[in-house]
Amino acid sequence: MRAVRRFTVRASLPESLSGLGDLATNLRWTWHPPTRDLFASMDAELFNRVRDPLRMLTALPPARLDELAVDDAFLAHAREAVADLDRYLAEPRWYQKQDDAELPPAVAYFSMEFGVTEALPNYSGGLGVLAGDHLKAASDLGVPMIGVGLLYRAGYFRQALSLDGWQVEHYPVIDPNAFPLELLTDGGEPVVVDVAMPAGRTLHAQIWKARVGRIPLLLLDTDTEANDEDLRAVTDRLYGGDADHRIRQEILAGIGGFRAVRRYCELTGHPQPKVFHTNEGHAGFLGLERAREIIQADGLAFDEALPAVRAGTVFTTHTPVSAGIDRFPVDLVQRYFTDGRLVPDVDPRRVLALGAEDNPGLFNMAHMGLRLAQRANGVSALHGRVSRRMFSRLWPGFDFDEVPVSSVTNGVHGPTWVARELSALLGRNHEELGLDGARGKPLRDGVSDEQLWALRRELREKLVAEVRRRVRAAWMQRGASALELGWTDTVFDPDVLTVGFARRVPTYKRLTLMLRDPERLRALLLDERRPIQLVVAGKSHPADEGGKQLIQQIVRFVDDPEVRRRIVFLPDYDMSMARYLYRGCDVWLNTPVRQLEACGTSGMKSALNGGLNLSIRDGWWDECYDGSNGWAIPTADGVADPLRRDELEAAALYDLLGHQIAPLFYDRDAGGVPGGWLSMVWHTLETLGPRVQASRMVREYVESGYLPASRMVAEATGDGYRGALSLADYRTKLDVSWPRVRIFDTELLIEDAAPLVTGTEVTIRARIDLAGLEPSEVDVQAVVGKVGDGDELSEPLTVPMSGDGIGAFAARLKLPHPGSIGYTVRVLPKHRLLATPAELARVVHA
Repeated sequence: MRAVRRFTVRASLPESLSGLGDLATNLRWTWHPPTRDLFASMDAELFNRVRDPLRMLTALPPARLDELAVDDAFLAHAREAVADLDRYLAEPRWYQKQDDAELPPAVAYFSMEFGVTEALPNYSGGLGVLAGDHLKAASDLGVPMIGVGLLYRAGYFRQALSLDGWQVEHYPVIDPNAFPLELLTDGGEPVVVDVAMPAGRTLHAQIWKARVGRIPLLLLDTDTEANDEDLRAVTDRLYGGDADHRIRQEILAGIGGFRAVRRYCELTGHPQPKVFHTNEGHAGFLGLERAREIIQADGLAFDEALPAVRAGTVFTTHTPVSAGIDRFPVDLVQRYFTDGRLVPDVDPRRVLALGAEDNPGLFNMAHMGLRLAQRANGVSALHGRVSRRMFSRLWPGFDFDEVPVSSVTNGVHGPTWVARELSALLGRNHEELGLDGARGKPLRDGVSDEQLWALRRELREKLVAEVRRRVRAAWMQRGASALELGWTDTVFDPDVLTVGFARRVPTYKRLTLMLRDPERLRALLLDERRPIQLVVAGKSHPADEGGKQLIQQIVRFVDDPEVRRRIVFLPDYDMSMARYLYRGCDVWLNTPVRQLEACGTSGMKSALNGGLNLSIRDGWWDECYDGSNGWAIPTADGVADPLRRDELEAAALYDLLGHQIAPLFYDRDAGGVPGGWLSMVWHTLETLGPRVQASRMVREYVESGYLPASRMVAEATGDGYRGALSLADYRTKLDVSWPRVRIFDTELLIEDAAPLVTGTEVTIRARIDLAGLEPSEVDVQAVVGKVGDGDELSEPLTVPMSGDGIGAFAARLKLPHPGSIGYTVRVLPKHRLLATPAELARVVHA
């Protein structure tokens, strides 16, 4: 028989154990070893199996709970853990110790997925795990943040393999009551936010709250009886459905998410956010709702509200290619916004203009995100450069480097990802693991190479045991008999160089680059003196047939009895599997097509555990590789043929593995310790450790994003929106005057016919008609730089020019470069509420 409905009943705890409920439902336990120890002490075997305190409380027999309720030693341990959590939640931390009254009282962080823990399966991959690490680091630093997303009743898919190696997806339905979530209520009734839908319908969403340390995470859920059947399914699956389903999710995440934040703060007294951070463009519609709120509450027009909205928005793009941006047909967007019910008082034509792109039939979510945010960034230095070039059409007339998209390189949450055994060896507690600077004694103090090598082998041995367990389970799932799986007991060897490759499987990540020359790979795996073993994992999007074919190619190769003890594919890659891989692998492999990996944080997690990266110089590795912390796979950037490029880069990969990496790993001293290898491991731990921390990332967001945004919001909204109104008036004036601004002539003057050498002082003059604009309303610049055959300036020096009030402008400067030099003059808008001169995408050149 099948149940017509499922629900979860939580354990009823004795009064003396009531504090366990708070410990189990606050997800700080995911990065706090003492709390996990407390639950493990209740039943070690059960805890190791479920790895979830809340599930454990439900699974423990009532008799065991009764025993613990009168166990003085356990109760003392529990009281200590509860008191420690209370201190953590209340004490001033880094953010509270900053002496700056302009820091925002709260920041709202929007993401379509949050990978906090496998106990809350609301993520698909790197974007979600990054969002989870962002919240954890914000909690540790005391940043007053509210996370906002959707709760997916079927989550992301679980992955299995068919007998012929094809990815098979299934979607287990979840009951929110079984997870560390609580329903937001008011007077005992669920709090509901409403979002207008076409044809006079309304989408209702209830709000679940997870506690991520100090951070509330609000997740909207449409599976409620108040909705029509199709609307109940809006939050059914992560990244599922057609364009209509997807736009409903993104409308709910942005507009409904903003309304949820407002309601949550009203009910709880949490400070209302002053700054809004969108992790990718999915929740970008929230800017429209913020404008609607200002228009209705304060009587401003849309153009007057827009500066206040932009001032308080930070937009992070993770997309290095245009094809990866969410786009919707314009007529679909019109369907949701034309009747004016979704965001009243916001003209639908203005909505469409925000998402406009070269193709007039498409609405571009990234373009809307950039137009509604005053601050935008990529997620590595290289990705920032790629993004500036990719979005440069929005800022015509500006050099790529002037496009207002900066970069904040991603980071990972050390306390979540570092092996507990390693932190103990290095004398670091869970707090110190999350720090982005040197703290306490140097890492090597009192720790020998022999100790570190023994620990690395211990972690590798744990990975081997997990690999064997998962390989056996995967074959059983594919239909094999237990009687024919004895070989799985000898898969992998804890003394063999272990390489890991695990990530999502879009084609650009090149899962099968390692198979480019199967015989060379086979020779590396089976080398009698210096063998290599390779663990591979990853999921392809259910609609990505090309990605599934790549997985099938790998599976068919690893199924070969000759190599299957040295290479495996582990299905259903998730956070629980990832910990074994990051901690146990000696080398972390990454082979994307260069400039298509925005950041790629998996290698960071490996580095924190003493793994060495072997990667194409893309994403974070491009800026962090130093020649001693791993290996960079040479790239065939100038080769246009992708097959030829793959062939060359695969050959370079094989050469590195066979001629550099394996020899170094197996080069041992008399005690069996690879000194050269460990010197690279120590260097990695000491130098990369601080750089790849999420705490470093969040501090950068605070200092370069949240704080300046908060200051700009105060400028824009203070004194009855005086700043926003001023900027709106200024933009109206520009609309009239800017097309008529002219630079008539320019000249470069050299005093006393001095020879032209580096450092020679020159004067640049220009006559300019400002078409009614005041000199204080523009920034007139002389730009001098090297000039090539195409007359394009490089390495420019920019100097402000001063005017005489009647159209003559001049600047004195020293020639900065030898060789061919050129100059130009340009006029830019100038207003105190502009974050960069390029912000308004207006420039007049000589």
